[in-house]
Amino acid sequence: MKSDNKNIRHLSLPALQEYFGSIGEKPFRAKQVYEWLWLRHADSFEAMTNLSKELRQKLTEHFSLPAVKVDTVQQSNDGTIKSRFRLHDNHLVEGVLIPTDSRQTACVSSQVGCSLSCKFCATGYMDRKRNLDYDEIYDEVALINQQAQETYGKKLSNIVFMGMGEPLLNYKNVLAAIERITAPDGLGMSPKRITVSTAGVAKMIRQLGDDKVRFNLALSLHAANDKKRSEIMPINDSNNLKELIAALNYFYKATENEISFEYILFKDFNDSKEDADELIKIYRQVPADLVNIIEYNPIDMARFQKPEAKTAEEFMEYLAKNRVNARLRRSRGKDIDAACGQLANKG
Repeated sequence: MKSDNKNIRHLSLPALQEYFGSIGEKPFRAKQVYEWLWLRHADSFEAMTNLSKELRQKLTEHFSLPAVKVDTVQQSNDGTIKSRFRLHDNHLVEGVLIPTDSRQTACVSSQVGCSLSCKFCATGYMDRKRNLDYDEIYDEVALINQQAQETYGKKLSNIVFMGMGEPLLNYKNVLAAIERITAPDGLGMSPKRITVSTAGVAKMIRQLGDDKVRFNLALSLHAANDKKRSEIMPINDSNNLKELIAALNYFYKATENEISFEYILFKDFNDSKEDADELIKIYRQVPADLVNIIEYNPIDMARFQKPEAKTAEEFMEYLAKNRVNARLRRSRGKDIDAACGQLANKG
């Protein structure tokens, strides 16, 4: 296989049919190959056993099939599974399977590293090497789905784009991956079970509305005033809260899809009653379904700490008293650096 051969998964079914016609093969062969690529998750042409040896050889000579491979796997005491995936060019990304009694959730990455430099996130301290192609994102999900079935006997029920990278800065590939994940001849998942989380790229949030996407959106808020937010999330300098609120309302008006906020509690930074008041104010300006209050997971590079349990409890009670639908999200997979904000290809 030549490395400059075209990736066969970047061909549509009609394009594959055209190729098979050009080499004198019957059109149904295209459908067989397409099924191997997307439904049966073949990672090589050799694995396509209902094709003749000659045809498999021909495909190997003309196309590449750069499948994502599992590099290492770690299992947490709480059942969370973190995988490090190796891409065809030896770059590494991480994905996580989070099992609960009612759900099997995949947390997937969309970029190798990240360019946004959020101060509390391990990935933010890495350089962005490149975007993932849509077939690579699809592979991540398919491999985590396989783990869910092998380990827990259940298929994935939910997908969150909350791993490494900013999904909206890899817009085209993320949308193409979701199209394949939700397609009947892909993984057949409901878009309503997929959430894309963004640090806040207002222009692309509006684009999601224009494109009438069917999945849910989460905004990583983490501070409810511009001064504090810019301190921990430099992207806020060019995408301030006023712009983001307008973009979220535009998105909701166009799609009526679920919107949620993510808010990590940092000790003595955003955990006071005043901070809660500012969060309530933003919550009331957007038709958000939920505020996920997240336990902070310490990382070596950052100075932040987790607040006392009593402070978190009082913060939650104050939100509830003010009719905010908030949920405290307990950290999963902390012991293997698989929790929120900890993905960094460590070890």
